Amino acid sequence: MLRRNFFKTTGLATLAAGLPSFKVMAENAETNRPRLIKPARLREGATIALIAPSSPPSAEKLAKGIANLNNFGFKIIEGKNLRAQNGYLAGSDADRLADLHWAFQDTQIDAVWCIRGGYGSARLLPDIDYRLIKNNPKPFIGYSDVTALHLAIHQRTGLVTFHGPVAASEFQEDTLQHLRSVVMEPAIPYQITAPDHNESFEGIEYQPFTITNGGATGALTGGNLALLAALAGTPFEPKFKNKIVFLEDVGEQPYRLDRMLTQLLQATDLKLAAGIVLGVFNECQPKPDSPSLSLPDALRFCLGGLGIPVVYGFPFGHVKHQVTFPYGITAQLNADKRVLTLLDNAVE
Repeated sequence: MLRRNFFKTTGLATLAAGLPSFKVMAENAETNRPRLIKPARLREGATIALIAPSSPPSAEKLAKGIANLNNFGFKIIEGKNLRAQNGYLAGSDADRLADLHWAFQDTQIDAVWCIRGGYGSARLLPDIDYRLIKNNPKPFIGYSDVTALHLAIHQRTGLVTFHGPVAASEFQEDTLQHLRSVVMEPAIPYQITAPDHNESFEGIEYQPFTITNGGATGALTGGNLALLAALAGTPFEPKFKNKIVFLEDVGEQPYRLDRMLTQLLQATDLKLAAGIVLGVFNECQPKPDSPSLSLPDALRFCLGGLGIPVVYGFPFGHVKHQVTFPYGITAQLNADKRVLTLLDNAVE
């Protein structure tokens, strides 16, 4: 059933299994950054490298991730160190780096999918062979701790990567639709809307609202707030100027969110972003009886005075319903209507 829905909804079952060559877009002279590289789209029967670049997956998550990808009709090749464990890491740094390099270099592999996040991907950044990745572009998918890899790979190579569900995620139908429409069969322009207030599919914490009205256009970047804050001051520091920035986190008290946003506002160019799209900050309400701003008030306090459109409640991040965001692709934000529109294909 999952495989039928995954491909036939968009007619992907009729597409050839072969993958086209990638396309390199014109270099942006203003930023002097690498040219944008769009990977080949995913197709039915594609071969997926399943890797764990951060924390080790539990046996349950590993089985679930493998079952998900098999049900979608993909062929899976496990990274050599997918089942390795070194405390809170999925093997040594060298092990995880080797799997990342193998996944991009092996010509049998059509896409690289992370089994989970956790902790540890940022440890790999200085030693990644970015030229190898640039010369072997393919879809790279994951979220949470994988944010560090997305940011570094896109900055250093120009490759469009995908902030989307990890292999062990809950693949709700809307999650599948977003993934199909971005990574497999692009539908451009593609609108992503924050559900109305009366759509409480994520429970009481899912309450979309606009912090600052207005519209903006820019390339997409962002990810997990804690990872972005941790990269500030490093050679892989996020660059936000003139971009649409998407942010999310989970299990953080409002004061901790304040601290991380304050760090980004003081240490990076976040104030110069074109607009900000906030996900569902799951389990981020203050503790009962503790002196605290509410989650909405803390976000308004930090981001409400920037003079750029800011909206909360898009379905992405640590929630069951997940949008797939392509790094580097131009998007248009309408904060009044809480709509984000992708204006260009992310794959070839």
